[in-house]
Amino acid sequence: MAEIAFDGAVPVDGYGPGFFRIAGQKYEGAMMLTPSEASGWQGYDDLAALLARRGEFDVVLVGTGDTVAYPPQAFRDRLEQAGLGVEFMQTPAACRTYNLLLAEGRRVAALMFPVS
Repeated sequence: MAEIAFDGAVPVDGYGPGFFRIAGQKYEGAMMLTPSEASGWQGYDDLAALLARRGEFDVVLVGTGDTVAYPPQAFRDRLEQAGLGVEFMQTPAACRTYNLLLAEGRRVAALMFPVS
C-alpha cells in the first residue's frame, strides 16, 4: 500500500472525543483547517479568518460532529456569497474527505466540530 504524501500540507492524523490530531499535534475543540495551517474555530459565527483567506481554496468541508446537522442559514449564505462550495457531513467523514482532497492537491478548507 502506498503512503499518502501531503507535500507540506496540514493533514488530519486522527480525532477523538473533544480533540483532533493534526500534522502531529493535538488540538482541543473545534478547528479550522486550510492546506497551510490549523487553528481554533469558535463556531458558526467565526468566519472572518476563513473568509480573509478564501482565495486559497474552492470548497469548505464542514464537520458537524457525531451527526450531520445543517448549520444556520446565515452561515451557509455567507460562505455561498463568498463564492465557496460548501459540503456538510459528520466530522469523521470530513476528516477523511479533507485528507483525500489534500492528497489530490485540491484547494480545500475544513471547519470541524470534534466528536464527543
